Amino acid sequence: MNMQQSGKKLLDLDRDAVWAQVRDEASAAVQDEPLLGALIHAGLLHHHSLEAALAYRFSLKLASGEMSEQILREIADQAYATTPALGDAARADLLAVYDRDPATHRLIQPILFFKGFQALQAYRMGHWLWQQGRRDMAYFVQMRCSECFGVDIHPAATIGNGVMIDHAHSIVIGETAAVGNDVSMLHSVTLGGTGKEDGDRHPKIGDGVMIGAGAKVLGNIRIGHHSRIAAGSVVLQEVPACKTVAGVPARVIGDAGCPEPSHSMNQLLGIDEYF
Repeated sequence: MNMQQSGKKLLDLDRDAVWAQVRDEASAAVQDEPLLGALIHAGLLHHHSLEAALAYRFSLKLASGEMSEQILREIADQAYATTPALGDAARADLLAVYDRDPATHRLIQPILFFKGFQALQAYRMGHWLWQQGRRDMAYFVQMRCSECFGVDIHPAATIGNGVMIDHAHSIVIGETAAVGNDVSMLHSVTLGGTGKEDGDRHPKIGDGVMIGAGAKVLGNIRIGHHSRIAAGSVVLQEVPACKTVAGVPARVIGDAGCPEPSHSMNQLLGIDEYF
């Protein structure tokens, strides 16, 4: 199937179709840019599945003098082999980026070049380790993800499927935060606490929420499904479903404006709406 001809609504592609499309794009990319041939072959064409390619990418990017690429590859291979939901989540995230980011024209771009997608898959490895009781290794993955991508997500946080983190500079998501399915967030977003209290202290983001660049959502508050948080806002109170909030501190300024803000990615506020 030609994605450019069929449009960007590809969320119904099955597992094999996604990987087949990735391989087709990778082969074409080698023809177009032979100097990237070694990178594309090593990162994509040498692997039998998307999971294997992602495991390789995870180990390559996060390896350091303190932890070898081989050890990280073994961890990722085990995670994908024993937990098929990790591969499903990666496919949903990949298609979310393709569907929502106008700069994404091929599925290979997020896998090879976009740190938001790569950081999210690294978080998913850390979260898997956390769930296995391997807390120190999970913290190591968090540390390396922060160092490599500038994305700091606590491995205990929970994040749904079909999530897009665009640009991904300075993303911070705290330990007890929860992010729903089909959420989109831009750079410099913080889902944080409000002090040094322990316990459940971080935001709960509903499904289909769009969080604009630089927004800070602080405290154990709920952000309703399909709501929209304007860029630069500081959200300290709960947000009803299907509403737009803006300002410092943020307040409700109107409806979300569409059924799926995280898909439309419309970040413009009307003058009358804001004032």
